[in-house]
Amino acid sequence: MLIDRKINNNTAKPFVKWVGGKTQLILTIEKSLPNIKQANCTYIEPFVGGGAVLFWILKNNKSIKRAIINDINQDLITAYKTIRDNPNELILELQIIQNIYYSIDNEDDRCEFFILKRERFNCKNLSEIENTSLFIFLNRTCFNGLYRVNSKGLFNVPFGKYTQPTICDEKTILADREILQKVEIVCGDFEQTLQYATQDSFFYIDPPYKPLSNTSSFNSYSKEVFDDEEQIRLKKFCDNISLSGSNFILSNSDVKSNDPQNHFFDHLYSNYQIQRVLATRMVNSNPEKRGKLSELLITNYAHEKPVKVAQLCN
Repeated sequence: MLIDRKINNNTAKPFVKWVGGKTQLILTIEKSLPNIKQANCTYIEPFVGGGAVLFWILKNNKSIKRAIINDINQDLITAYKTIRDNPNELILELQIIQNIYYSIDNEDDRCEFFILKRERFNCKNLSEIENTSLFIFLNRTCFNGLYRVNSKGLFNVPFGKYTQPTICDEKTILADREILQKVEIVCGDFEQTLQYATQDSFFYIDPPYKPLSNTSSFNSYSKEVFDDEEQIRLKKFCDNISLSGSNFILSNSDVKSNDPQNHFFDHLYSNYQIQRVLATRMVNSNPEKRGKLSELLITNYAHEKPVKVAQLCN
């Protein structure tokens, strides 16, 4: 049974922080959308991440009766399923953790508590409720809200030194639960989502971004590497989406902004519509290197109204 609360679906939003999240890019994506008002439209996200576009799309397009989300990150997918199927138990668990964390006055003791929970999370032998509660706790209390794993797939982000972060966001969990009732949740390689494509499907594709330099890479959401070969495989996947009759929007980094001679994406997606927009990225160990960056929006259809470059932030 759900906790007895009045649920406002309009409050649905990402329940975790996620590097490269698209909350502030939504206005630009909205201007680029094809017609998704048809009654049989299926919405598909092969790399769901934090789900900013997912929650916005489903809140604002009631005609979409079915959605498919996928990610290779098992802990993230477990969290989506837990929020959809067992929000009440999750909320109770998060309240317990939050009460304990808030009762710890000393920063060193909070750090020790964080490390113990991180070690427990990395055991990978937990119930779905405990795994998700620790996943959310670590996301809210680790440095900068990052999710990063090492080559063994173990979460390794350090303590974030927050005194009273929101660990149990009951309203968001319950609102997300309502939105997720029409969503089929799968875990694995992005190509498996092609089986759901029809002529009435729309894909939003937000893969790990191609690094702008050898030192700027941050796509360690899983132990699998998303390199240039994967980017090329993704382009072939987009070709197959087009062959199925579906439309897509794909986001990625604009490597040309860092090296004008780097035409990797311009050549790779030369048969598609490529737009450049400005985004503000805040994840960098050096604050001076944070700021506006050009990013790409790639589609397999033309836009009636060109998207204007605007300052965006995540």
